[in-house]
Amino acid sequence: MYPTDLVMPMKAELTDKGFEDLATPAQVEEALKQSGTTLLVINSVCGCAAGAARPGVVYSLTGDKKPDHLTTVFAGYDTEAVAEARKHLAPFPPSSPCVALFKDGELVHMLERHHIEGNPAGAIAANLQAAYDEYC
Repeated sequence: MYPTDLVMPMKAELTDKGFEDLATPAQVEEALKQSGTTLLVINSVCGCAAGAARPGVVYSLTGDKKPDHLTTVFAGYDTEAVAEARKHLAPFPPSSPCVALFKDGELVHMLERHHIEGNPAGAIAANLQAAYDEYC
């Protein structure tokens, strides 16, 4: 488990932009069954989260279409919430960071770590915006 003082600034990069911080399995379950579209970011301390995932996700929200609900859990910190979130990401294996888009409770788009790692934030944003255009 990562120390709170390390994690909080990384969480704030998303929560300050309107993402709901899901810290318990019950919060994850409730968030992912909402109607409409829900973006879920499994946040992480790794460099690809800092350099591509978080900035790319935030940048993806500057377009005309965007998800109805923005949510996040933090790997290595919100362990039970992350475990619950990963149950909804099957058949994809555990990955952090990762970004998932749900529509009416169904997973419709997924960016795994290998899609994020080594790519610039702009590429992450463009990928997500294409998904928003299709599903939001």
